[in-house]
Amino acid sequence: MALSEQFLEDDIHPIDIVEHIAEHHDWDFDRIHDDQIAMAVEGQWRTYSITLAWSAYDETLRLICTFEMEPPEEKYPELHETLNVINDQCWAGAFTWWASHQLMVYRYGLVLAGGQVASPEQIDTMINAAVLSAERYYPALQLVIYGNRTPQDAMQVAIAEAYGRA
Repeated sequence: MALSEQFLEDDIHPIDIVEHIAEHHDWDFDRIHDDQIAMAVEGQWRTYSITLAWSAYDETLRLICTFEMEPPEEKYPELHETLNVINDQCWAGAFTWWASHQLMVYRYGLVLAGGQVASPEQIDTMINAAVLSAERYYPALQLVIYGNRTPQDAMQVAIAEAYGRA
């Protein structure tokens, strides 16, 4: 059954849709507030903490995907340079480093101005894009921080998007 078949009404709250998607994928989640949900999504490299929040003020569904990292402070310049290279390749969303929390963060905002409604497929794609981006660039970040590789060299291991079938 398609995700959207469950939602035939136009007035469905985006976080209700996210909750349904989390249940559909059997992800651990916690409905923090009417407008916010947090979940854990298991990847190959890490378990990613994903939070989605609805802002009625600016009609934006915000996604934040985080994972812990503990780079030494002397590696921050290389880390930031790597993030610049990574973000040049990301068309939807961007990575940032929250040093005070020791978290790598992928952020994305889906603007639904004018009363637009996000489909379950759009929201599922947002979540999957966050996890796939984190999975794709995690090895490069590790090589820069712990393998003493240059950002350009480390990016060679970033998993490229696959086309076709094996």
